[in-house]
Amino acid sequence: MLLKPIHNSNRRTTSYFLSSLGKYFSTSRQSAVDLASKDGEMRIFLVAGEASGDAIGSRLIAALTKLSPFPIHIAGVGGSMMAKHGLKSVFPMEDIAVMGIWELLPHLNKFQVRLKQTFEAAISFNPHVIVTIDSKGFSFRLLKQLRARYGQKGPLHFHYVAPSFWAWKGGEARLKGLSEFIDHVLCILPFEEEVCISNGLPATFVGHPILEDSLDLNSVATEKGWKVQGNADMFRGKYGISSGSRILSLLPGSRLQEVTRMLPIYSKTMNMLKDSIHDLMIVIHVAPNKHVEDHIKRTTNEWPTPIVLVPGGSPHTKYDAFSASSVALCTSGTAAMELQLARLPCVIAYRAHFLTEWAICYKAKIPYISLPNILLNSPVIPEALFRHCSPTKLACLLTEVMCNEGVREEQVVAAERVMELLRPPQGGSLSFGNTASTIAARTVLYYQKEKLYGSPACDPRDPNCVVNPFRKNPLVIEGSKEDKEAEREKEDDTPEIIIVGHRKMSR
Repeated sequence: MLLKPIHNSNRRTTSYFLSSLGKYFSTSRQSAVDLASKDGEMRIFLVAGEASGDAIGSRLIAALTKLSPFPIHIAGVGGSMMAKHGLKSVFPMEDIAVMGIWELLPHLNKFQVRLKQTFEAAISFNPHVIVTIDSKGFSFRLLKQLRARYGQKGPLHFHYVAPSFWAWKGGEARLKGLSEFIDHVLCILPFEEEVCISNGLPATFVGHPILEDSLDLNSVATEKGWKVQGNADMFRGKYGISSGSRILSLLPGSRLQEVTRMLPIYSKTMNMLKDSIHDLMIVIHVAPNKHVEDHIKRTTNEWPTPIVLVPGGSPHTKYDAFSASSVALCTSGTAAMELQLARLPCVIAYRAHFLTEWAICYKAKIPYISLPNILLNSPVIPEALFRHCSPTKLACLLTEVMCNEGVREEQVVAAERVMELLRPPQGGSLSFGNTASTIAARTVLYYQKEKLYGSPACDPRDPNCVVNPFRKNPLVIEGSKEDKEAEREKEDDTPEIIIVGHRKMSR
């Protein structure tokens, strides 16, 4: 459908133009692109509090830069990966990489200082959009303070990675209050969007960012599906590991508190394994966290088995190590999903402060801690949690996974099911147009708090979703990208708005 051309020759025409837009767009809340149009640039304030959030943030910045009709200017808090895209962090991200209830207490003062610094930096930057990534304890406090400062007229608030409401008793009920300071949630699990929306919290399922590793690395098809394939021979050669050695990949975590707690357990586990597994070589994957790096280097000198430290920040080296490994031992987290991509059988372990463990046992409503088991509702990956996380237990589980071909096969087959559940919402093969980062970027750029009257908003999961009010064409058009009418041009410079992929609007 092609609407009547709109010319800007006088005030009455301008009024007609604005009133015509009002039929289709909410004027009570503008998109980020609308807000940025007044300044000719897009200012985005991002906050990531740990390594996984840093990786998500770096990819989001890249997608925003590619899709935004305006130059992108960024500020906020992040790590080394976001720094590669131009972010100068307000302070080291590691300062807020704390998880747990009682674990936070010793760091509370620093936490409050960093929160104040971040708040002041956001105010000074005057952003059009604020995107917080995971780390809900810090993120939600920041967003509450900013909403209290600006009210509803301030920048749009997005939170990337929904809080795990599904894991806790009464979790869904707590979603209702989040809409007071969060405008939209970018969900990475397929069942989260519907629950958020039903509780009054706007949300979009964008897919899981970990799948994007398959675009950056060597993704190969196998008879059991596809996987990310590294170069095992190159890894062994680089680190001088003989072809006969059995490699165990150890992923102790990305936060100092969990690494400090888990490494002594892992050291004793390796001591038990070295006698039963000939030529055992331990490859420790070190997260890109300065505090973690220093601690691991300090404490692993006297381990009972030969070790290789692999620095974080290089996905290629990480997946090369995975391909060379027979098994992995992983502190629960994003690393478990990376192992699924590599189809490397593993064991999941986790311990926390005993009061935090008690609170989790009391409040949790699901029996698993690793995302693959949660998605499949099955203990496909062995988990050793809390008081059951002992060196003896871990050594037993690792031996079985390394030596029992049936157990290994079950994990590999299950990994393909997990990846299917996390694939892009629109289906099909993964490409830039339907990655989590691209869908998240479209949502950040074009989401409006109140949707179009008489029509659903353009779905950011559709690669054809375009809302572009800044071209010279003076037409308001509704139709598909292929509609020849949408390519018609006029001579004057009145803006054009194209709404792609909508059904006809009701009159």
